[in-house]
Parts: sequence; structure tokens; C-alpha cells
Amino acid sequence: MAARLLFTNAGHAPSNNLARSLRRGAEPVFIVGCNDDQFTLKKSDADRHYLVPPVDHPEWPQALRWIVETERLDLIVPTVDSDPDSLSRVRKQLSEYLFLPPASVLEICRDKYRLNALLRDNGVDAPASHQVKDLRHITKIFQELRGSRPLWCRVRDGAGALGALPVRTPEQARSWIRYWKEMRGVPVSSFMLSEYLPGRDFGCQSLWKDGELVLIKTYERLSYLGTGSQPAQVSSVAALAKTVFEPKVVDTCTRAIRLLDAKVSGVFSVDLKENARGVPCITEINAGRFSSATNIFDLVGKHNMAASFVRLAKGVPVDIENTYDAAPDWYMLRGIDGAPCIFHASEFSDNIRKPWQGAGPRRGRLQATARGK
Repeated sequence: MAARLLFTNAGHAPSNNLARSLRRGAEPVFIVGCNDDQFTLKKSDADRHYLVPPVDHPEWPQALRWIVETERLDLIVPTVDSDPDSLSRVRKQLSEYLFLPPASVLEICRDKYRLNALLRDNGVDAPASHQVKDLRHITKIFQELRGSRPLWCRVRDGAGALGALPVRTPEQARSWIRYWKEMRGVPVSSFMLSEYLPGRDFGCQSLWKDGELVLIKTYERLSYLGTGSQPAQVSSVAALAKTVFEPKVVDTCTRAIRLLDAKVSGVFSVDLKENARGVPCITEINAGRFSSATNIFDLVGKHNMAASFVRLAKGVPVDIENTYDAAPDWYMLRGIDGAPCIFHASEFSDNIRKPWQGAGPRRGRLQATARGK
């Protein structure tokens, strides 16, 4: 029997990518999408759609429950960064349809500075960081982190490298934070400054049930979407990524998630970056939702992570012998408008020709033509 699911914020790229993953699984699915934005909903790849009130509307949870009961659905699946918190606030009304980490875990992960401090206090690798209490405090932070230049300035919550910028001087940091306060209404205290991590950039996604690791996968970001228009030049959204075998990354992530809750359940997406010594450090943990890059975890390797999540949430046994499902050298290429393209390194040159390759005389004629002869 097909699993019947409700996707919140349907129509955004993460929800469509997740639908793509689930439909490639071994078992059929029926997906209902909902959103409070009818234009975005028109882009959804779900099988059926509902327009719902905004999440801050008092009837939002009732609307979701009506959809779930009317469509006889099994599970509500959050798809964007704000969804786990929104659903967690209405657990009493929808608890039997949710497979989320505890509210306390979501709260810790939402605040990157608080999470960072917890990890470092317990010996889990994370960048040295300070909360920005006021603009005058910034000079002192630079003095305390003087061994690391530039520093990384960012907003403590949110996704997609919100408000992120490398800064080399206290005045650069003050100007950046002042701009966000005056133009975007972001308080000064919402910012943090951290040591800059110059190394490789990793993503790690994992599934948990009652404190037990069920499945974990890793990839490396090689380039980023939208860097031409972002001052930070990096983002959590990869344009090009590849699967990698990185046991150290897995060890760091599993230690961090066990630290959050001994009986944790749900899906966790972790971002890490190597410091100057090559040590992968956790920069953030997105609890309760799949990464927008989930296709690289679901369509590669022995196990489809999204499909496994649905089975776990429904209480169906999942037979996974090796929790670290590593399948190196698969690439994912993403653009703004199209579906992600996934291919193995061995397929990189398939059906691609170069006009200057071939027999010697022909190449000579091509070169002569290029010179205008």
C-alpha cells in the first residue's frame, strides 16, 4: 500500500526534490502538497494540492488536520527550514502525524551560536565563536580571535548563509551588521563572529530512531549556487557536489547528534567545514528536515534515505546492515530552473565531444580556420 504524505511548503525546490527521491524508492507514494502561497503551489510536483492559511494563522493546524483526515494521510513532512519549528509548536494537535526531534533539540539547533557553544564545551569540533552583544563589543572579539583572519560574520538563525560575510576588520563587521539592522530590521544581538574555516565543505545527512543511528551519508560541496550575487561567495546550497567517504565527518556528526538527545529520532542535516588544520568543524545542524540536496543521498548508494525515513516514521522495520552508506564519486549538478543532474565520475565524458579532438590533418584545418587562413 502506498505511503500517503503531506508536504508543507510544497512548490519550493526542497519539496520537489524530496518528491523526486520518494518516487524513486522501492515503494509507491501518494503526495499531497500544501502552501499558503498559491503561486508557489502551482510549481509543486505533488499529486494533489491544498491552499492553507499562513503558519501564524490560528486555523493553520486545523487546516492541516482536515487535509490529513480527508486524504487519509500517514505523515506530515516538513520541507523548508522553518517547517520543523512551525509543526513542533502544534504537536498537541498533530503529534500522531509527525516524526520530529524533540522541541528542545529544534530550539538548540535553531540558534547556531548556542549550538556552537554546546558542541565546543563537550569536545565536538566547531569553530571558535562569539555572540555580538553590541557594536562596541566587536573590537574585543577580533582581539580574542586574532589568530584567525578574516572572521566569519553571520546571523545566528536562518538558512542559506543568511547575513554571512567574511570580514577582516572590526569596522567591516560593524558596517555589515549596522546595514542589516537598519535595512532588514535584524538586531545586532542576532549576529555572531566565528573563526574563518578555509578548508573543504561537507554535508552530512542522517536518520535516527530512539537514539539509534539508522543511516548516514556524506558529500562534499565543490561550488555554490548564486555566488555571483552573494558577497560571501559561499552558501549551504551546492551547485556542484560529490559523494565522499569521510569517516571523520561521520564520527563528528554522530557525536554531536547524540549530545543533543540520547533518545533522538528523525532526520538531521549537518554542515561542516575544515579549519586551517584540516579538521572538519560543524557550522550548523538542521534538525527535522531534509537537505534541499537530498537527491544525492537518496538516488545514490544502497539505500534511499527519504524512503527509509517514511518507513521509520510509520513504524515499519528498516533493514540496514551498514549505517554508513558510502558510495564515492557520484556527482550532483544543480541549477536554478532544472532538476538536479546526478552522474558517476565514470560517466563524466559520455556523449560529449571536443571539436579540436580527432585526426591530425583535420585538427590542422580547424586551427588554420581559427587563424583566418
